[in-house]
Amino acid sequence: MRLRCAVLNDFQKVATEVADWSVVADDVEVVSFDRHFDGEDALAAALADFDIVVTLRERVPFPGSLIARLPRLKLLVASGMRNSVIDYAAAEAHGVTVCGTASSPTPPVELTWALLLGLARGIVEENTALRAGGPWQSTVGADLHGRRLGLLGLGKIGSRVAQVGLAFGMRVGAWSQNLTRERAEEVGVELADSKEQLLADSDFVSIHLALSDRTRGLLGPAELALLKPTAYLVNTSRAEIVDQDALLDALHAGRIAGAGVDVFDIEPLPAGHPMRTAPRLLATPHLGYVSRANYATYYGQAVEDIRAFLDGAPVRRLP
Repeated sequence: MRLRCAVLNDFQKVATEVADWSVVADDVEVVSFDRHFDGEDALAAALADFDIVVTLRERVPFPGSLIARLPRLKLLVASGMRNSVIDYAAAEAHGVTVCGTASSPTPPVELTWALLLGLARGIVEENTALRAGGPWQSTVGADLHGRRLGLLGLGKIGSRVAQVGLAFGMRVGAWSQNLTRERAEEVGVELADSKEQLLADSDFVSIHLALSDRTRGLLGPAELALLKPTAYLVNTSRAEIVDQDALLDALHAGRIAGAGVDVFDIEPLPAGHPMRTAPRLLATPHLGYVSRANYATYYGQAVEDIRAFLDGAPVRRLP
């Protein structure tokens, strides 16, 4: 009898196309879900008959309460090698093996620049006007060359964003709690004296920090008030790093020029959520890691994880 495998949040219906699942076809029946399950009860009901679950990034929490309601679950595969929404102790207690996959930092870097450039040059507004027969030129683009790009975080993603900024001729600065001058100099950027200085001096601010107790709410009303009225804020990291109500207030009041956001406090974003209609906001539905090459890695290695588990030698175990 074949095991059953659920693939969650396959919104584009490509999980079984970008990877070769034939190596597990004799042993595993794969069922892909292209919709999000809202709440633990719905998720528990949907997954009750599955032995294996493949989940995308940190889109679906797996707390101990959910794991306890899935008695058939034996293997949980999460894309990426870090996942903060899985209760690993509960998984171990219930005999669930958790495995991960590789993940490229390149797609979120590229999306960061798509948002930043889209904001700076009014791409959405101008394209909408052109297609609708509206005014010919209605915005004046913000220059990048010579402007200051401030980065909150200078890890794998932030450092690559910095390199693109330098290529545009921007002056790039960075800050995080643990960032050293040596690391900043290694990347070729300036180390800001403080978070406050970085925010006040930057024309563009981009967030590239992991969510933790230290970074949750890092940018609140006081911090957003430090931004220039001509500044743009980009967040492709985690919504909880920025106070969402304070950001909405700043956008509605015009206290900043605009924001580019790929992450939200609730995902998928409900139809009536104020982020859907906020002014000066360029928003995308959490596309940071969504690229064909990255998906090929996620699902290709998920298949490898499943095959190795079936063969009794799990690989890429988490945490």
